[in-house]
Amino acid sequence: MENRHEKIFAISDVHGCLLMLKNLVGKLPITEEDTIVFLGDYIDRGTESKGVVDFVIDLKTKHNVVCLMGNHERMLLDYLCGMNRKLYLYNGGIATLDSYNDSIPQNHIAFFESLLPYYETDDYFFVHAGVVKNKPLDEQLEEVRLWIRDEFINSNYDFGKVIVFGHTPFKEPLIQKNKIGIDTGACFDGVLTCIELPSMNLYQGEEK
Repeated sequence: MENRHEKIFAISDVHGCLLMLKNLVGKLPITEEDTIVFLGDYIDRGTESKGVVDFVIDLKTKHNVVCLMGNHERMLLDYLCGMNRKLYLYNGGIATLDSYNDSIPQNHIAFFESLLPYYETDDYFFVHAGVVKNKPLDEQLEEVRLWIRDEFINSNYDFGKVIVFGHTPFKEPLIQKNKIGIDTGACFDGVLTCIELPSMNLYQGEEK
């Protein structure tokens, strides 16, 4: 559980937008006590997925960084195992394969395989897409954690902790009593957003 003096910086759905990520991280007032939580979807759609993963791996050597699995990393791992290959390519995977020149280094594969299903503190539950009600947060199915949208987003249910998620893009961060959505469509002409907790300060990185 968290140290009450630490800050948590949550970032989601980078989708290969390396310049946005660099600009965003450069704005964050991070100290050695703080934690950066990436909510998944580092890759696909944007042109620099390899560069994004290199940047995150390097960031892990300098700060406390927690990296969660997104549905796009799951699709890539399935693709590499020969599963659902058309689904991955249809969902932006071609851009990722191009960025790697069709050869993904072993340390990047190890990174994808090491991604966590969720991260939680006393007050917050961090997950890629969301959760369902009436089921313990640590027992959510992977399909739910990585893919759920409307059922979760439209729910007023008290999950016991504030759910911090990405996956579904909004024009502005979604701030509600029971949930915080921070995907602001970086790969869809939007910006990359980070929320600082518990202060609720917002930071954004743009393509410039």
